[in-house]
Amino acid sequence: MIQQLRIYEIFEKNKAAFHARFRDHAARIMQTRYGFRIVAMWETKFGDRTEFAYLLEWPDEATKTAAWSAFMADTEWSEIKRVTHAEHGLMVGQIEDRLLTSTDYSPAKGRSLLA
Repeated sequence: MIQQLRIYEIFEKNKAAFHARFRDHAARIMQTRYGFRIVAMWETKFGDRTEFAYLLEWPDEATKTAAWSAFMADTEWSEIKRVTHAEHGLMVGQIEDRLLTSTDYSPAKGRSLLA
């Protein structure tokens, strides 16, 4: 089991629209079509920057890579991004993507965080 941490810079001016898009569309498509296991989601502040962070869980790296490729090529998701960008402007700035590997002394080592 591996975890993936995604951190998106989001903007105060269209933060509500970003959250609506992620909640109503991205998360739905990720989970129902491509098997994404979303463990948790947070909004955070880092200095003056507002961030949206979420944790995903995957059985292995190959599954993660295949699911992300399929999601990014999804025609409904592409159209939703196009429409929301036209309506609200740029909704995501910098994206950080981190693959988390448990240490040998981690309480989560070898088990699902969803359990």
